[in-house]
Amino acid sequence: MRKPVLTIFYQYNPWDTSIGGIQTLISNFIKYLPDEFECRLVGIGDDLTQRIGVWQTAELHGKQIQFFPLFSLRDDNVRRIIPTTFRYALALIGKNFASDFMHFHRIEPTLTTGRWKGDKTLFIHNDIRTQFSSSRGSKQAILWKYFPKLYFAIENLLIGQFKQVLSCNQASTQLYRDLYPAIADRFVDYRNTVDTDVFSPLSPSERDRQRQQLATSLNLPETTRFILFAGRLHPQKDPVLLVRSIAALQEPNVHLLLAGDGELADAVRTETKKLGISKQVTMLGAVKQDKLANLHRISSICVLTSVFEGLPLVVLEALACGTPIVTTRAGDTPNILSKNSGVVCEERTPEAIAAAFQEILQNPDHFSAQDCIKTAEPYHARQVIHNIYDAMLKRW
Repeated sequence: MRKPVLTIFYQYNPWDTSIGGIQTLISNFIKYLPDEFECRLVGIGDDLTQRIGVWQTAELHGKQIQFFPLFSLRDDNVRRIIPTTFRYALALIGKNFASDFMHFHRIEPTLTTGRWKGDKTLFIHNDIRTQFSSSRGSKQAILWKYFPKLYFAIENLLIGQFKQVLSCNQASTQLYRDLYPAIADRFVDYRNTVDTDVFSPLSPSERDRQRQQLATSLNLPETTRFILFAGRLHPQKDPVLLVRSIAALQEPNVHLLLAGDGELADAVRTETKKLGISKQVTMLGAVKQDKLANLHRISSICVLTSVFEGLPLVVLEALACGTPIVTTRAGDTPNILSKNSGVVCEERTPEAIAAAFQEILQNPDHFSAQDCIKTAEPYHARQVIHNIYDAMLKRW
């Protein structure tokens, strides 16, 4: 009996340093692919090292996959005039990549897939209602924010082709069940994942040693404590609010690490200079997963100042490394944190976020590594993804 084929659709190159939770989730699905499946990935490539527009055999996380780059794009961490999602959708016109199972992480590419035969799954990664209703960051918000009626009209036409819609955000799951009652049973909550092969804690002594080592490499005092942000410098994440919060903290011995890149990078640099805290902020750019794991392990706090979210993988990664969270009330993060694994800011102000920083920095024993690790346990990638593949095999 032949193996069922899973084809994953998303606009990224898994061999490049691409920032985002979706990319990490897809990589986890490939890493933990059971032997019973064959996997294909339709993504984007780099014409210097890859052949554009043809299938090619490649290896990722020790798994052999078939990879089809639709077009070449270097540095997909910065948005362009024509959104990459639309360009990706246009590149699918006239093609047929139908397979036994198909995973989509955006609705737009499925404009051309209605006639494709196979078991299709759509993943929802954000709190859709908040994403469209929020007024913050409107100047550089997602394009659909300006045309919500058009978005939902298109979605209404496309949603019926999916066998299942998996949402990591409980509010979005309920919203879709309310919007489409005739197919409400297709909308299912799923847990986002953290790869504990990569994200795991250090011993307290080793954690302190590596923290001092990083401080020394940045010409900072050995007693410096680090707050980590990891993600795109994008209006959704509101990194300008974050640097204002560091200024409000008024703790010269605390240093912000920004692991990420995006269109707000210059705005962040301008704000840090304006606030006089340039020496308290290091912008690292996009970093690879193993380096990010090391940064989580030695940081005192992982922070999110997002306007909207689903359930960010970066939260699970930090918790699995034993690092507590400070977050705005966005997405499902506030729902999973215990009183000993993080602080939720009820106000989106620099003062409220700075106060949350102080609560953890002054009471580290109340936010132990063990409590953080325990919070992340239900989200271990190996088990979560095994359950999804197991359900696919049963359908097959």
